[in-house]
Amino acid sequence: MKEIQENVPLAIATIVVGIIVGCSSLILSVLLDLTERFFLHFEENNHFPVNINITPANRFFAVLIGGIIAAVIWYFLQRHYRPVSIKSALSGKRMPLGKTLIHVVTQIFFVGTGNSIGRELAPREAGAAFAQQWNRSVNRFRWLHLNKEDQRLLIAAAAGAGFAGVYIAPITGTVFCLELLYKQVNARAVSVSLTMSVIATMIGSIVKGYQPYYIVGSRDFPLQIVPLAIFLGLVLGAAGTWFKKGVNLASAHRATTSRILWQLPLLSLCAGAIAAFYPQIMGNGRGLAQLAMNTTGPSKQVLLALLFGLVAKVLVTIFTIKCGGYGGILTPSIAAGAVLGVFIGIIYMQFFPVVTFAQCAVLGAAIFLAASQQAPLMAMFMLFEVCHLNFTAFVPLGIGVAFSIAMSKWLLARQ
Repeated sequence: MKEIQENVPLAIATIVVGIIVGCSSLILSVLLDLTERFFLHFEENNHFPVNINITPANRFFAVLIGGIIAAVIWYFLQRHYRPVSIKSALSGKRMPLGKTLIHVVTQIFFVGTGNSIGRELAPREAGAAFAQQWNRSVNRFRWLHLNKEDQRLLIAAAAGAGFAGVYIAPITGTVFCLELLYKQVNARAVSVSLTMSVIATMIGSIVKGYQPYYIVGSRDFPLQIVPLAIFLGLVLGAAGTWFKKGVNLASAHRATTSRILWQLPLLSLCAGAIAAFYPQIMGNGRGLAQLAMNTTGPSKQVLLALLFGLVAKVLVTIFTIKCGGYGGILTPSIAAGAVLGVFIGIIYMQFFPVVTFAQCAVLGAAIFLAASQQAPLMAMFMLFEVCHLNFTAFVPLGIGVAFSIAMSKWLLARQ
């Protein structure tokens, strides 16, 4: 009887909040599309991740205007409020629903105008805020009341479902909840998080469909790529750790007072100037990652373009956070890892031509992401889902992320 009393409220909350979060992710996807259509005159998709056909001036002013508007909103929003992180919400800190949603929408707007930051933090925060609001709302009804542990699980699962609904990646959303937020794996946690992520994915797919987020083809991953996976695991595991340290440092010194009114527009001015002649830097890094995955030969022009994109994307993303911007680093990490994978893969492919540039890029993306997020399973499954990889990728990706997280933990332990 006691078990039924605990499971029924959680089951109801899982379904209802899953639907709410799925609708939230769908609305945020539509908002992103509308913003890109208004400022950049295109609709983003896997064949057309950035608009290279509009004028450089259009790209410049879109990024700059977006940065100015976001700076003003974040300044007034933070005069009496600091955005509450999902981890703080899991510890019991309240996420005010209205202010959190303003913060979330501003993130999507900021990325939609072409500013350099990930978009995945917004749907996760929205999901967590809705779950927390559900917990507060049902406390007055005894039969719907959740204990504190189930409340934590619901918030973590809703955050993962928010991600799943935007990127159409239910396994990634589930693993994100279990590996990074809830940090417990049991039948109850898996059931709740997977159910919510699947519901959010089905609703999110109404707009986005089930197309791969990145196009890499369906070619099998050969076993000859395994030594490269080990090497990339060691090198990119270190690189991803350093990137994460840079992001943490920028977050610790983020502009939140009146400084944001000049620092973030100045940063957007610089980002817009770069975007004017190098559009792949814009947004969450999808354009740069796809450029790396589309590489077909080691021409000097392509390599210089990738090298510039790597340096610019990493620096602009870190300084965006330092200057007061908010957003995720998952997709910027994928972009950086994909470029590094291609560069190292060029040498390796001289000895093993059966390996492709796209495979090197995917491998590098997963390995770099594993270290930057400290989440090897999430990184591996994310690349599987957003690239629609086949089963032959399991071995190299699994080995690569294992070496990556081992290198990362070793570096962190030495500090």
